Amino acid sequence: MGETILLIHGFPTASWDWHRLWLPLSERFRLIACDMLGFGFSDKPREHNYSVIEQADLQEAFVKQMRVREVHLLVHDYGVSVAQELLARQLENRLSFQIKTVCFLNGGLFPEQHRARLVQRLLNSPLGPLLSKRFRFAHLTKSFMEIFGQNKPSEEELLDFWRLIAYQGGHRILHLLIHYINDRRRFRDRWLEALQKSTVPMLLINGVDDPVSGGHMADHYEKVVPHPHVVRLAGVGHYPQVEAPEAVLKNYYTLFEPHENNV
Repeated sequence: MGETILLIHGFPTASWDWHRLWLPLSERFRLIACDMLGFGFSDKPREHNYSVIEQADLQEAFVKQMRVREVHLLVHDYGVSVAQELLARQLENRLSFQIKTVCFLNGGLFPEQHRARLVQRLLNSPLGPLLSKRFRFAHLTKSFMEIFGQNKPSEEELLDFWRLIAYQGGHRILHLLIHYINDRRRFRDRWLEALQKSTVPMLLINGVDDPVSGGHMADHYEKVVPHPHVVRLAGVGHYPQVEAPEAVLKNYYTLFEPHENNV
């Protein structure tokens, strides 16, 4: 069994997002992942103050329960914020495990560069509870067709996403889950410092056609992160691990080239 990768998914989906990478990665690594609170098959309390800080606490507890002391992080969307918080804790010497590497896929690493879609802005507004109540499969389909690149999801794939989102009424709490956008603003400086001061090897694999956190996010990353390691995937949108899994794997493995003898 190889070293351990902790995979953290994004909003509004679940750990199923990693299914196209799971088998090939599992040939070299031990993989662990859980649906974050409020997502997928995890509990979805209706009256709850969801936060990135709590999600990071839960991921840390999950790693501890799995009796893992060192992990490589592979993260997407909401998961990039959780990873930034974990990196900040490691800098403060108060993380219960060691982060060895981090690979970011598309996500709002910098709130000033995050171009939220209209549906996200509405969910995060006073109209959010009403929109969540009325959110349907058709709304998800429209949203995903806009944020995917050239390789659009099939109806069957969209239904898979939807079943996980709607499981136990999860689509009715989207207005609560999306408060991570506010956390990104609140903790911007802390999480930027984590990117700039961490000595952990980091890689950004970016689907440049993503209107939310695509090429413009990668450009900003290169400006503010010392010695940036960035891979741009043309024709790929917000879900690189779904749209271009082979390209993601090929480039992800480069993160381990200096460490091959240890993997």
